[in-house]
Amino acid sequence: MALLELRDITKAYGAGAQRVDALRGVSMAVEAGEMVSLVGPSGSGKSTLLAIIGGLLTPSSGEMLVGGRDVTRLTARERSRYRRDQVGFVFQASNLVPFLTARENLLLVGEFGGADRAALRERADNLLRELGLTEAAGQPGNRLSGGQRQRVAIARALMRNPSLILVDEPTASLDTKRGAQVVEALRDEVHGRHKACLMVTHDLEMAARADRIFEIRDGLLHPHEAVA
Repeated sequence: MALLELRDITKAYGAGAQRVDALRGVSMAVEAGEMVSLVGPSGSGKSTLLAIIGGLLTPSSGEMLVGGRDVTRLTARERSRYRRDQVGFVFQASNLVPFLTARENLLLVGEFGGADRAALRERADNLLRELGLTEAAGQPGNRLSGGQRQRVAIARALMRNPSLILVDEPTASLDTKRGAQVVEALRDEVHGRHKACLMVTHDLEMAARADRIFEIRDGLLHPHEAVA
């Protein structure tokens, strides 16, 4: 069974002559341990789809199953818990607290769950080590390079052990070398920790580092190879 399954998801804004169909029957499945890239022009529906999967928007129709549970049927409070416990977000801007160290940025997220601080510190240090950030662990966020900040953001997204990792343009502000390092680090974590990951990007070179690529145009989803 797929970890994430979308079944005929639609999203419309407005009504009548003002109606805009952002998504028009999107269906896809992502397995645990799989990284999928989503490409497409601006306004094609990429961000809307990511927001629905992350529980930030509710679709107009369709089903979204995560671990077999239909997230579209959750109450507002249940969706909040879903976002907190099952989804890790990585954005174009790393959004680190600049005066906190890399380790402290991870611990800040972990502490929201009330876990033991020693256990959280061990988890944070393990993630930082896996992502090649051991030497940067004690550096404040505003002294890290762009690539380091994005890798810290990936580690932070993994702190609560979510099922899904949702990534929005993680390399837009990085050069090609650093961007490749970030995407490869993310892919390794997804494979090694058996997460399902959806990465939105405009960069086809970065998209190609995922296991599969989909393209979205005018609210319709296709395997990338099937789109001219």
